[in-house]
Amino acid sequence: MTTAITHHHADLGDVIIHYAKAGQGPVVVLVHGIPQTWYEWRYVMPRLAEKYTVIAPDLRGLGDSSHPAGGYDKKTMSDDIWRLLQSLGIDSFYLVGHDWGGPTAFSLAAQHPEAVKKLAILDVAIPGDGADFSQNGRRWHHALFRTLDLPEQLFIGGREHLIINWLFDNYGYLPNCISEEDRKEYLRTYVKPGAMRAMFSIYRALPQDAADNQAMLAARGKLKMPVLALGGSKSFGRGIETLESLQRVAEDVRGGLVPDSGHWVTEEQPEFITAELLKFFDESGA
Repeated sequence: MTTAITHHHADLGDVIIHYAKAGQGPVVVLVHGIPQTWYEWRYVMPRLAEKYTVIAPDLRGLGDSSHPAGGYDKKTMSDDIWRLLQSLGIDSFYLVGHDWGGPTAFSLAAQHPEAVKKLAILDVAIPGDGADFSQNGRRWHHALFRTLDLPEQLFIGGREHLIINWLFDNYGYLPNCISEEDRKEYLRTYVKPGAMRAMFSIYRALPQDAADNQAMLAARGKLKMPVLALGGSKSFGRGIETLESLQRVAEDVRGGLVPDSGHWVTEEQPEFITAELLKFFDESGA
């Protein structure tokens, strides 16, 4: 029997967060990336929900969450998730982040280490870890998106699909892993007023994210909870860089490569990702 995924909204005062929920048991929180929403976890959630309560929020400004004017640094965005979980009476959980959801999850784990049982980071590095987050310009869209005003002029007003489709087409490895119907669902939310501005603001906060992470690491040291770090092995997957980045900011790290996958690991290799997460959560010491 397929586990039902239900949809909810939480009014946190300065932002309304949409989240998907499924299953029963210990809590797993899944944090999506860009240009995605909670929907990137659609293949992962049902299997996890057989053993866990799975919560997949839309980040502020994205998906079906509201679009505040500011607050797109990852420290603030992680606080949105913390406040959401507090409103649901959740104070202990497993945490997973992909793409920009990874730095958001890292910030949440760094600020609330007592609540995060284990942390999994998928195909992203951590800003402020001492390396170049943009891979010395290889991820050239970082610089474009951080440029003030220009990306809004280029990709808003009926042109949102140009950059969203380009990212899906060029940063993945397996062709057609994100179908036309899937792209329509993503585009439905990214054409909302304020959504593309929010997306670009997430990139523009990178210097603040790096500074915040460095300050937290200096004050509290590396993360102590177990960490799983997986990077896509092909195309624009981060490869072993994800593992190397997390080893610089956490003490107890394992991980490696996602086979035959570019950056969109949850959609290119959902069965592998789900199996690795289940194995990681089930390891002794949880």
